[in-house]
Amino acid sequence: MEMIDSEIVIVGAGISGLATSLGLHRLGVKSVVLEASDQLRTTGFALTILGNAWRALDALGVSEPLRQRHVQLLEFVATSLTSGQITAEKPLNAPGKHGEQEIRCLNRTVLLEALAKELPPGTIRYSSKLVHFEDSGNYKLVHLADGTIVKAKILVGCDGVNSVVAKWLGLGKAAYTGRSALRGFVSFENEHGYGQKFLQYFGEGVRAGILPCDEKSAYWFVTYSPSTETAGMEQDPTRMKQYVTDKLRKIDENMKPAIHNTSSETVFSSPLRYRRPWEFLTRSISKGNVCVAGDAFHPMTPDIGQGGCSALEDAVVLARCIAQALSETGMEEHKRIEMGLAKYARERKWRGFLLVSTAYVVGWVQVGNWKVTRFFRDKFLSPYLADLLLKISEFDCGKLTVL
Repeated sequence: MEMIDSEIVIVGAGISGLATSLGLHRLGVKSVVLEASDQLRTTGFALTILGNAWRALDALGVSEPLRQRHVQLLEFVATSLTSGQITAEKPLNAPGKHGEQEIRCLNRTVLLEALAKELPPGTIRYSSKLVHFEDSGNYKLVHLADGTIVKAKILVGCDGVNSVVAKWLGLGKAAYTGRSALRGFVSFENEHGYGQKFLQYFGEGVRAGILPCDEKSAYWFVTYSPSTETAGMEQDPTRMKQYVTDKLRKIDENMKPAIHNTSSETVFSSPLRYRRPWEFLTRSISKGNVCVAGDAFHPMTPDIGQGGCSALEDAVVLARCIAQALSETGMEEHKRIEMGLAKYARERKWRGFLLVSTAYVVGWVQVGNWKVTRFFRDKFLSPYLADLLLKISEFDCGKLTVL
């Protein structure tokens, strides 16, 4: 049995885990990241990165290489699946509180590799699956599946929707929304022709969209409510692609070639889950020297594109709070750590509540198939939803500095 001492242990090498470790590294604090798989996880293929996330990436020092590899989206175009008519056209680079708005669709692997590349060698320990952890004085003993025990001053759970750490903190299991999402990533031999537009389609019980990542690749998605029609479809990419094509029969030809040219290996389906909003008001995401970030903290639906963005916000705020706690004097270290994590929890509580609640409501409105919902969405809400996407991304998580 191997015993390892580590000041800070982060469970999960996803976006929040790697970004938190990098934020700590920038502030001179060492950490170890435990990843259950034998390599970086690439589930999801791509994600939307809005202004709030770009400010976090700026703080982490990895934004410029990512900008160079992904096109900026300049226009939002919404189309009704009921009428086939365009219901909203909005610029996505309008001036905001922090300058020009910025939205890009990032290849998930490229983002994870950019974060991992900046970490010191040996920071990420692959094939290190958390089984359970226990108290040992002011430390946590983290037991791994291979028998290794890691002794940690601070334990951060970035272990996703089914987080072991969140469960220990008393947070409930992420609730099923009643919807699922199909996602695909496609690469063309030549330029795809989508330009710099974010195309979305609403109604008929689904929400769909396509976002270019660069000149030759694009990411598409469809959220839907499972039924007897979709039973067993998740295991059959051909059926999934046909389902999408049938559902989007009233749209223009933009998405059809993307769906047709997507290989089965880059199509997947998953249920959409979220943290019940009242948990943010009744429970805490920190306890003693343990806390959570990312999807372990605030699983949400993808309807406002803030899942990955808010995980990057978490990372900057958490790294700053931990570094501040470790640098102070005049109080026992374990007390400073507890106060530092509690400060992080207070700072992120209402932001998490806002994002999860907003995403859930927006998703409900966008896919609603009732006559009244369709009327107001198509006539009034589509332009408002585009504005909301930008407004909610005005948040600034701040710099990586310790006062």
